[in-house]
Amino acid sequence: MKMNYFVFGTTDMEASVRFYDALFEGAGVSRVAPTERMTYWLGEDFAFAVAKPFDGEAASAGNGTMVGFDMGSQDGVRRSHGLALELGGSCEGAPGPRGPKFSAYVRDPDGNKICFSA
Repeated sequence: MKMNYFVFGTTDMEASVRFYDALFEGAGVSRVAPTERMTYWLGEDFAFAVAKPFDGEAASAGNGTMVGFDMGSQDGVRRSHGLALELGGSCEGAPGPRGPKFSAYVRDPDGNKICFSA
């Protein structure tokens, strides 16, 4: 079994698309099938999306919810962490060793938590 996709809620689709388009640029992740309600990006064997919640309520970041992206190298972790901060994300943990991985943590502009690791 492997993960198929992950979706974060957003309160501002345009801002989320700008953030993730720039974050994924050059990473082999392509935006596909955008709609007013949901936008997907496809990687080699996964999909990631941002969406306005189906129930029409405001999106909120889940407490304890996080998505992780394998960046392939420590340099990739550092680059993605720095880029996310430049794009308006906030730091939740600077790049460094954590257990068996080298990881960094950020929150996107909606407050969703992201881990970059290698």
